[in-house]
Amino acid sequence: MGELDYVECMVKRKPQTALVMMKFACGFLCVLAAVFFFLIAPACGTVATFGSLIIALLAGFGCYYAMLNANIEYEYQYCEKEITVDKILNKSRRKRIAKYETERMEAFGPISSYHLEDYKNKNYQVRDYSNGVIDKPDTRYVMYYDGREKIIMNPNEKLVAAVWNVAPRKTFKD
Repeated sequence: MGELDYVECMVKRKPQTALVMMKFACGFLCVLAAVFFFLIAPACGTVATFGSLIIALLAGFGCYYAMLNANIEYEYQYCEKEITVDKILNKSRRKRIAKYETERMEAFGPISSYHLEDYKNKNYQVRDYSNGVIDKPDTRYVMYYDGREKIIMNPNEKLVAAVWNVAPRKTFKD
């Protein structure tokens, strides 16, 4: 097994503002409904008790969902001419998102490369597995895959070199 037969790269996604706000809002609502459930609702009756319990449970579930999706990491793995992308939620759950074969790849290069001009006017389904930040200079790469998908990612130099070793005519480094 050579040096570039297996490469992995981790990328932390920038937290989305809406999910961070949802996390705090749902947490506050959950605490407020729980306080109402334990302190005020027993004196008000069964409808208020049941309603505050339902609100507390729904807000708690919303807070859990927002916490899970606010902290996302992507892991790119290159092994045996395949690139796999895993999504890691809150550093506790891993989910395989996609698997891409380098033989079916059309082009792979920096997002601002002039080599990819022919692909920019075509309609592709966009899959963004990048960190969500446009740096200067832009470090994102684009992979056009099988005439259907445009995959945006932030690979490291080893991953780009591994793909270039397998498909040098389809990979651009400029």
